[in-house]
Amino acid sequence: MKQVIQNVRDGMLSLVDLAAPAVQQNRVLIANRSSLISAGTEKMLMQFANKGLLAKAKERPDQVKRVLEKVQTDGVIETYRQVKEKLDQPLGLGYSSAGVVVDCGDAVQRFKVGDRVASNGPHASVVSVPENLVARIPDNVDFDRASFAVLGSIAMQGVRLSRCTLGETVFVIGLGLVGQAAVGLLHAAGCRVIGTDPDPSKCELAIRSGAEIATPGLTATQISELSGGIGADAVLITASTSSNGPIDLACEAVRQKGRIVLVGVVGMEMPRRPMYFKEAEFVVSCSYGPGRYDANYEDRGIDYPAAHVRWTEQRNIQAVLDLMGRGQIGIDHLISHRFTIDDAENAYQMIREGSEPFLGVVLKYPSANVESDTEVAAQPLHSNLQACIAPEQDTPSSSLPTKTIARRRPDHKPRIGVLGVGNFATMTMLPAIRRSQAFTGQTLCSAGGLSASHACKKFGFESATSSVDEIYASPDIDAVFVLTRHDLHAQQIVAGLDAGKHVFVEKPLALSLSELAEIEQAVTRNPRQILTVGFNRRFSQAARIARKHFESTVAPVTIQYRFNAGAIPADSWVQNIDEGGGRIVGEACHAIDLVTYLAGSQPVEIHATSVGGPNAPEITDDQCILTLRHANGSISSIGYFAGGDRSQPKERVEIFGGGRSCVIDDYKQVLCYRGGKLQRTKTKAGKGHLEEVLAFAQGIESEKWPIAWQDLASTTVSAIAAVRSLRSGTVIRLDGSLKAARVAA
Repeated sequence: MKQVIQNVRDGMLSLVDLAAPAVQQNRVLIANRSSLISAGTEKMLMQFANKGLLAKAKERPDQVKRVLEKVQTDGVIETYRQVKEKLDQPLGLGYSSAGVVVDCGDAVQRFKVGDRVASNGPHASVVSVPENLVARIPDNVDFDRASFAVLGSIAMQGVRLSRCTLGETVFVIGLGLVGQAAVGLLHAAGCRVIGTDPDPSKCELAIRSGAEIATPGLTATQISELSGGIGADAVLITASTSSNGPIDLACEAVRQKGRIVLVGVVGMEMPRRPMYFKEAEFVVSCSYGPGRYDANYEDRGIDYPAAHVRWTEQRNIQAVLDLMGRGQIGIDHLISHRFTIDDAENAYQMIREGSEPFLGVVLKYPSANVESDTEVAAQPLHSNLQACIAPEQDTPSSSLPTKTIARRRPDHKPRIGVLGVGNFATMTMLPAIRRSQAFTGQTLCSAGGLSASHACKKFGFESATSSVDEIYASPDIDAVFVLTRHDLHAQQIVAGLDAGKHVFVEKPLALSLSELAEIEQAVTRNPRQILTVGFNRRFSQAARIARKHFESTVAPVTIQYRFNAGAIPADSWVQNIDEGGGRIVGEACHAIDLVTYLAGSQPVEIHATSVGGPNAPEITDDQCILTLRHANGSISSIGYFAGGDRSQPKERVEIFGGGRSCVIDDYKQVLCYRGGKLQRTKTKAGKGHLEEVLAFAQGIESEKWPIAWQDLASTTVSAIAAVRSLRSGTVIRLDGSLKAARVAA
């Protein structure tokens, strides 16, 4: 498929061929027929991308602050590498499109294959969109007009926030596409609309959209005259400019106790005097409406009840489409150009250079080379869809993936497939895999396709795909790196082992004891396959120095591990128990594995406690202390703290025992104390990501697991038991088999 992308670092815009996105649980797969270039927004993105690094920093001081914080914790070189990596990632352009549903995730119920829909999908032949960002197109609305629906919902939300009623006078400042849509909606609502824009042609279009008066350079005095000396009941600012002019004009033009709604992007130095005397309201409108940027609503598909939130972003999009269907708002006069998707680069060149007047620029997509939309819908884009719906079988083994034996190659380097190409993969694991020179990159897989295609070229892989099954089925792949979200780990490990692949999975191994049991069964079924987990700390130079420092002692040790984890939002997928497992299972497992390695003994008992009280934050699990007792008598304490300042070093480990002590200082230096003497070692290798990749390669070669299954299972059980201890307030004893945890009597 084709997609329009832009490189944020150098501003280069291009049309690329990618694998179509995969169908996901709460998402709808749509074959686009039309998409709207939001010239104002997208031109602003293009201009930002074409600026130098210093100019970008000046425009985004919030990001500069984050970079400076990262310099304090990670150093200049590592921060520069990560910033460069982030800027190098491509950005898919576009957010307002229309097409035909070709597939639906298992949790999608409101849409079916063949439905004509509008969505906030980008400029791409096929888009994967959350169910709550999709709306059905009325039969009498074509795809070109429907492609305006999401952009129209931005105007709709601004209109709703203005609380305008029948007969009120509304002043619209800025008559680009969003401004034109706002004029049409206000006119349909029975409001008297006055508009202004520096461009006379846009003012003329606003008259056709429903404005009573629209002219360049309107002043507050003129608005007062046109409203009988009252002023505008409401002002919508839909302009895009760094100037403070629109704000100044709005504050002067609005009536006493009126409303100002900022929909566009303008300077925001609010003049106090007119706002003070008028007691006018000012509000900034957030995109399409309630639900925007809420992970529960958008990503997890949890809708707000209409009785409590009447107009969500999806209902706003649907309302715009319904108004089009009833002929209450017109769109045709706003379309200035149509280009095919193959000609998209010329469309953007026209916008960038302003070689001719333009407003609504629509990109057109072929109907998948078939005669009708129904035929498009009848041909699923993913041939693996049926493979996901396995018939009932008498025995579990009959539904397992077929094992594939990789072909022997002269270089003897294992060829790998990688599942998941997110930030951690591109910034940490893929660079480590490349530096190791221990593997040959075969295939990268991501649900969206864009990130995999970009990383494929960057890290020297042979191909990119959005099909997980393609990785498992390939006879050219020896091993799989699972770098996906935590809730996918268990099923992808089992599928990989049963397909005859060695598996490296980023932590955690599993989110529940039942998932762990399924993995153990797969390990038993496939004794020749190597499985390891990304518990990288134990492979670090710092951890190896510390372990060696105590290797000749027989006395139990005491270990204190402090994580300055940093806060993340309560609605993050990591905090979600079903998706990320929470931060104890999802990240504190690193610490549990390391103390197990340093103590040389698995935990047999665990107790956890976290902050509480009336002033506690919404999430308390990530501000906790875990106490572990190990089988050899050692004890360890893990403090996982999200409430501190990020500028403090993230991790510190202290070990005591046998007349010796040792400190691992954020994996940058190790202090070993013995016989009254200090030995200080600077460590530059980091937290062991490269070393764990090399250990995995060596494990495949030697047919020996880098971390024993007993340790992997023990760490996983301990992390799950720690959460149970938090909930029950009791000590959890781990039985000898490490297959279950029970509350101490």
